[in-house]
Amino acid sequence: MKITIRYTLFSLLLVFSVLLTACGSTATPTAAPATEAPVAAEAPTEAPTEAPVAAPANPTLILATTTSTQDSGLLDILVPMFQEQTGYTVQTIAVGSGEAMKMGEEGNADVLLVHAPASEVAFMDAGNGTDRFLVMHNDFIIVGPAADPAGIKGMTSAKDAFKAIFEKGAAFITRGDDSGTHKKELSLWKSAEVDPAGQAWYVETGQGMGASMIVASEKEAYILTDRATYLANKDNYKLDLLVEGDTAC
Repeated sequence: MKITIRYTLFSLLLVFSVLLTACGSTATPTAAPATEAPVAAEAPTEAPTEAPVAAPANPTLILATTTSTQDSGLLDILVPMFQEQTGYTVQTIAVGSGEAMKMGEEGNADVLLVHAPASEVAFMDAGNGTDRFLVMHNDFIIVGPAADPAGIKGMTSAKDAFKAIFEKGAAFITRGDDSGTHKKELSLWKSAEVDPAGQAWYVETGQGMGASMIVASEKEAYILTDRATYLANKDNYKLDLLVEGDTAC
């Protein structure tokens, strides 16, 4: 299913998105016209040496982000690039979006990278952030055991898939951590007009995306996940991609 995850970015982390676009194309040299006179080769010159980046007065930058972002492996690439080019040292704390925004409200984080649009707007309206940028997107998918006891494989409606899981009473893992993924999951149960709370087959982990998917794999259960985390770690799980492409979500 295609469910856009919008990431809030304020303050210095905007550099991360700039770095992605800066890795773009290089010009392809064009051959000189045949009528052009040959040009004498110039003597080789030494490549300029880049000046070292001066360390900021306060070099530690606390980034509160989601476990989905951390588990995707994206920060393993971006953080070293950012540190090298700015002189900052990034201390990453991976929690749910709700907890990350709470850290921002309490002044315990400098930058937030989260994905819960409605909560982000409320966060900004309350004066807790200085700038908000949408810099990337991800999408949610439903994964589960190859046996697929609820028969949802190939469905394009997340609402119908959740309803089928509910009616079958098939094992389902919920993060239950007030993360953006958890918020989305709850909205899907609501749209299906069913409430799994209290059902024996509905298991809450209170953990991040990667850890929750390990539980789903071990229990042969269904789970809602972002695609990036699944693709980065799918070899570690016994979980098949069953439902995707719901553009109405």
